[in-house]
Order: sequence, then structure tokens, then C-alpha cells
Amino acid sequence: MIEIVTQVGLPVDERLCIKKNRLQPADDGNGRRISVITGIHGDELEGQYVCWRVQQRIGEHPECLRGTVDIYPAMNPFGIDSVTRGIPAFDLDMNRIFPGSVDGDMNEYIAAQIIEDISGSDLALDIHASNIYLTEIPQIRINEISAQRLVPLAQKANVDFVWVHGASTVLESTLAYSLNSWGVDTLVVEMGVGMRITRSYGEQLTDGIFNLMRELGIWTGEVQTTHTPIVSGIPDEVEFLNAPVSGVFVKSVSHGALLKPGDEIGLIVDPLQGKVLDRVVSPCEGWLFTVREYPMVDQGSLMARILKGHMEEAARKGGAAQ
Repeated sequence: MIEIVTQVGLPVDERLCIKKNRLQPADDGNGRRISVITGIHGDELEGQYVCWRVQQRIGEHPECLRGTVDIYPAMNPFGIDSVTRGIPAFDLDMNRIFPGSVDGDMNEYIAAQIIEDISGSDLALDIHASNIYLTEIPQIRINEISAQRLVPLAQKANVDFVWVHGASTVLESTLAYSLNSWGVDTLVVEMGVGMRITRSYGEQLTDGIFNLMRELGIWTGEVQTTHTPIVSGIPDEVEFLNAPVSGVFVKSVSHGALLKPGDEIGLIVDPLQGKVLDRVVSPCEGWLFTVREYPMVDQGSLMARILKGHMEEAARKGGAAQ
């Protein structure tokens, strides 16, 4: 059933309306509830595919649904319509205004209404893609404050990597941080690349969502999970590579590659002079879980993230040594 989460009036007789689709069993069910959320950033579309596939699978076997599934495909509908990361006209990142306030401006009011609507869920998944510049393996990122209760859930979500990272001031204004503070277990998924849909990743995460639904007693049908994630909670385990010069990046390997020190990740070239400006190489042994996708780079641009060690675990995931 399509429901309106919140709506506000706009100029010229228009309205901003955020909707969800609530799927429930024919009877009252068991009272458990999962929320699948995406579209906070308008240029991140990987979650759109997941929302569609979750509903398709439930529709194929509605008799297996024993709880409530709320689908929120477009938290930032104007951003999605205009292919804009933030909220158009406000130059505002929606994921920096939570938990909002019903007494605040329009955007703060919307944020507060969203939090209120999701509250009461047994589990929420906030699905993001990377931006247009980077591509990511399917992963869940968890604030270390919530790690004890969230890591066991994340391990059942069929992703490749669970990254437990330290708290920072800006994270406190995100949807996931606010929901976790309100007692709603919330997992943040990052996968793929901005403005694109990677079907294999969407299917992988959809499998994971049904596995979580089964854990919660919301789903009684068959589930498939094939990915046991690598879990990292040690800050020094992640190596960040930034561009030393500006130019055009020509990628040599794909994310998921197993690297040794000195292995080439790509070249930064100058197309005007026909020169190689820099050879981007791995400084360590590890697993490439983030790599630059957009070719134009400025000095300081993030080129890659490498998880140090874990080579045997990564190899079991199909990573290839270079």
C-alpha cells in the first residue's frame, strides 16, 4: 500500500511528497518490521534496483511474508528527478540535516518526519551508491559506537566487506546515526558507482535483505547467501591513495583485486603532451575495495582504498592477484 510519509507545499501550487510502499501479510503478521531506504542522494541509484527486486520477490511468494516491509525509494525526490546529489535549490546534502526538527525550516521538518516514520522498525537499511568518481564493492559501514550490536547483523547481509570506522562530527547528522541513536538498528550500505545500476550488486544485496528478513521472522521463504564479509575495525588497516598530480586517470585494475607492493593500479597521464605524469601503485599488500572510476583527477583526489592484509579471505571472494 502506497503511503505518504510527509509532504509540504511549494510555490506555484506544487507539493514535495515523500512516499513509501508498505507490504504486509494478509493477516496481522508477527509485528516485526524492516525498512529499506534509499534515494537520500539523488545521484545514487543502486538502491532503486534493490527496492524493485525486494518487492518483486515478495510478490512472487506473498504467503511467506510474516511481518511488515516498508520501502522508501526516494527520500530526496527532487534530487533524483534532477540527477542532483543534494537537495536542488538549497545546495544542501540531505544526509547532513538529521534528525531535523518539526519547528525548523522545510528541510528540517521533512527530516524530522522521516525519522518519525521509520521509528519503530526492528531494522533499517540505508542504501547508498558511491559518487560518480569512485566505485565500491558491496559493503556496510558501521560507526564504532554501534559496532557491538550491528556487526552481527551486517555479517548476515551478504556483502563483501564490513568497515567499522571511528565517529566524526559530521556523521552525527546522518540518517543512520540518528536512527541508531533512537534505538533503530540501522545498516549503511555502500556499493557500485553513482548514476548507474550494477545489477549483480543489487541481486547480491537483495539476497542479503531476505536473509535478514528471515532472521527477524519477517520472511519464511527460501533465502540465498554466498558472501561472508571481511570485517575490519582497525583504523590502520585501510590505506588511502590520493593523486599526487592532476591529469587523466587510466585504470589498470578493477576493484576487488589483490595487490602486492608496487603493483600498478593505474596511470595519470597528460593527453596534451602525451606524457605519463604518475604511475599509481600499491604501497602495501592488500585488497582493493575502492578505486577511481571517473578519469579526470585533481591533485589530492582519492584514487583508491586498500584493505591491508586479509589476503586469504579476499582470495576466497574471487579476488585476483595482479
